[in-house]
Amino acid sequence: MTLKERYEGIIGWFTEHMPDAETELHYRTPYELLVAVMLSAQCTDKRVNLVTPALFERYPTSSALASADADEVFEYIRSVSYPRAKSEHLVAMAQRLESVYGGRVPDTVEELTTLQGVGRKTANVIVSIIYDKPAMAVDTHVFRVAERIGLTTRSKNPMQTEQTLVKHIPQALLGRAHHWLILHGRYVCTARSPQCETCGIAPWCRQRQREMKKESKGETNAERK
Repeated sequence: MTLKERYEGIIGWFTEHMPDAETELHYRTPYELLVAVMLSAQCTDKRVNLVTPALFERYPTSSALASADADEVFEYIRSVSYPRAKSEHLVAMAQRLESVYGGRVPDTVEELTTLQGVGRKTANVIVSIIYDKPAMAVDTHVFRVAERIGLTTRSKNPMQTEQTLVKHIPQALLGRAHHWLILHGRYVCTARSPQCETCGIAPWCRQRQREMKKESKGETNAERK
């Protein structure tokens, strides 16, 4: 199977079976999504969705968050991963958002990554979801799944994965493809126990093909004995 055939098969399956894939984070405004994505780093969306309602009630705007004390913010997000660092990042992010951008969430990766605690992955999520720009955010799920199923080969870091995916996935589908890979990695192609037997993209998965070849060789050797 060629790389082109693999991409076409996987994209085709997801397009048919997951046409409306979207983030599982709860938000109402660009500001809320930015905060939620920052909190989701190395943390589950489910956990983030549990803490953001109270957080947004207390700090409904970036202006309110910019005036907050990091210690108080910490109390609202203490159940997420790295709450101390994230509380400080959130306040600093909001302060720059207010002072430099007038409270408007920037629409470019370059501007977004000047905000405290906002890396390339977070920035790509924002420009993709809020501004509908072609961008591929690579988190741990996307990095793992893309390599396992064969969309990338020996990527050393998220940036390499992003560049490869952007090269082969049509621009119009990049944002949706990000959610396809995340949700697939979260619920099907899990890190420890991937559900290969019921996986819809198994026919195009590089890892599954390798496993089937090994099984086939094993059966052949057993028959010869």
